[in-house]
Amino acid sequence: MDIGGVLAAAEHGYMEISKIELHGVLPAVFASRGAAGSEVWCRDVVLERGRRYLVSAQSGTGKSSLCSYLYGYRSDYAGHILFGDTDISTLGVGKWCELRSRHIAYLPQEMRLFPELTAMENVELKNRLTGYRGVGDIKAMFDRLGIADKMGEPVARLSIGQQQRVAIIRALCQPFDFILLDEPVSHLDEANNRLAADLVADEAARQGAGIIATSVGNNVMLTIDKEYKL
Repeated sequence: MDIGGVLAAAEHGYMEISKIELHGVLPAVFASRGAAGSEVWCRDVVLERGRRYLVSAQSGTGKSSLCSYLYGYRSDYAGHILFGDTDISTLGVGKWCELRSRHIAYLPQEMRLFPELTAMENVELKNRLTGYRGVGDIKAMFDRLGIADKMGEPVARLSIGQQQRVAIIRALCQPFDFILLDEPVSHLDEANNRLAADLVADEAARQGAGIIATSVGNNVMLTIDKEYKL
């Protein structure tokens, strides 16, 4: 079934993902050992647009794998993942490109910034693809996260915490129905955690989007609707 037939039409002119479902999903690497005690693996899980979820885990339990599956980077799992009524294993490259630019935003744990480019240039690379933000909007986000003075600095010269905030701004330079945040505040102190959480929460609320955050300890300071233990 084509994804266009199962994703509901949104008022803002593009199709939206109203829910993500996982049915019996288990990473292939866990096939021999199973996933006893997990509230996600080998379970039926429904994630709804507009709600906030925390997936808490210990290292090595598959939190980054989960994000990679939902973003279409990897498919080495058993079970089924659905966007609406569509099994994502049936989607081709073109549909994934559309989903990643209009529907699913992603902040990977390793951030994937270009160290030789400035903080602003890293963000502009994403924004040129989506055409979503004005320069003033981007500068306002830098200011809000306390790194306005770092916009012209090469990323290689920034601290890991500053890089994390740049990556958060970049992730918000697109429309989305869900945003995936893989350990988004692992290098942020409490004050900057709060600033980042408020920015993400405000943008998700403005778009009516869902938030799926993972953590092994330093949880993003969001009001969470439901927590799953991985």
